Amino acid sequence: MSDKLKVAIVGLEFGAEFIPIYQRHPDAEMYAICQRTRSSLDAVGDRYGVQVRYDDYEELLKDPEIDVVHINTPLQLHADQVVAALEAGKHVGCTIPMAISVEDCRRIVEAQGRTGLTYMMMETTLYSREFLFIRELYRAGALGKLQFVRASHHQDMTGWPSYWNGMPPMYNATHAIAPTLGLAGYQAESVQCLGSGSVFPDMKDDYGSPYAIESTHISFLGSDVGAEVTRHLWAVAREYRESFDAYGSIRSFEWAQTEDGRHVMYLGESASPVDVPDFAHWLPEEIQMFTTKGVYTSEGEAEHRSFVQGGGHGGSHPHLAHQLIQAVRGESNAFPDAVYAANITCAGILSHQSAIRGGERMYLPEWTLSDRSPLVFELDADTQPAWKNETTAVPDVLSRPQAAASH
Repeated sequence: MSDKLKVAIVGLEFGAEFIPIYQRHPDAEMYAICQRTRSSLDAVGDRYGVQVRYDDYEELLKDPEIDVVHINTPLQLHADQVVAALEAGKHVGCTIPMAISVEDCRRIVEAQGRTGLTYMMMETTLYSREFLFIRELYRAGALGKLQFVRASHHQDMTGWPSYWNGMPPMYNATHAIAPTLGLAGYQAESVQCLGSGSVFPDMKDDYGSPYAIESTHISFLGSDVGAEVTRHLWAVAREYRESFDAYGSIRSFEWAQTEDGRHVMYLGESASPVDVPDFAHWLPEEIQMFTTKGVYTSEGEAEHRSFVQGGGHGGSHPHLAHQLIQAVRGESNAFPDAVYAANITCAGILSHQSAIRGGERMYLPEWTLSDRSPLVFELDADTQPAWKNETTAVPDVLSRPQAAASH
């Protein structure tokens, strides 16, 4: 495929972050934008010089020029908008979560299967520099056998739109669940979740969810490895944090406790602070700058709540846009694709159901599972402790070429 793909961005409060990325991507044309509020639509269009503008999503889908729709709208709209775009013949990238019900996730999986078009859930944590760093170490065997993964997403939703009031924490837990599965390519087989604490009384009836925190255990399909994921949205005192810890038989990684803290790598029982490298060199030169800068910065630009709270999403945005474009062009795979996105998202939705049922074990539907195989390293019975022949906390395995970015 040689022609540039024409991209339309839907939802501009956060979606505007991607406009300059697509404008500079060598294989994309930033063609159209869509926002219901005309004044906001025109302000963004004028700022970035995007001439094709829609305040009606259905009208946008009728435009035959559009190849790819990148959706950044409220989470309760995702399923209907994704299915409509696929059925209109458009490839789709959509912000997280895939949907907020198991049935809506299934609708997307089925629509993608019927149309054969690209669907990709634009999960930032799977493209953050921390995730890419630890995944590369894992793939090189530097962690040894993966023994356990822990992740958390701590966030206070004060000041966000009212539809967040009382939302079950696990309905929007993909930032935490995705890296636990994606590190080695595991799939969630079942979940068991504990609900703890309480939200404000006036929020309990909005979704029928009383819990301030939900903490789930995920059993990985066909594996002795599992994960623990914690999520909260209301009434918990904690600095914003999207994090994951990975425990291997040789090396382990723990996320910094605070925004200005440092990550830690363990070689056996020896701890060393570690600075995570950037992975801009995996990207086309034209968009490499966006791993460290974007529309939402602290230098006088408008600041979107998600981007600021999330510390810039770990430089993930240009990687996401590039992966989507490559997938549509047939040069790589969507990651996560529809089935894997459903596995990640439904693990959260079913975790909430588990909490409501007192921790009952809930199994993921068959249609969220695929024949993908995880990358597995086994223990060496002749090497005890497992790290006895290692001397360097962080081995030099990161000089591999751009092809290492493949999923």
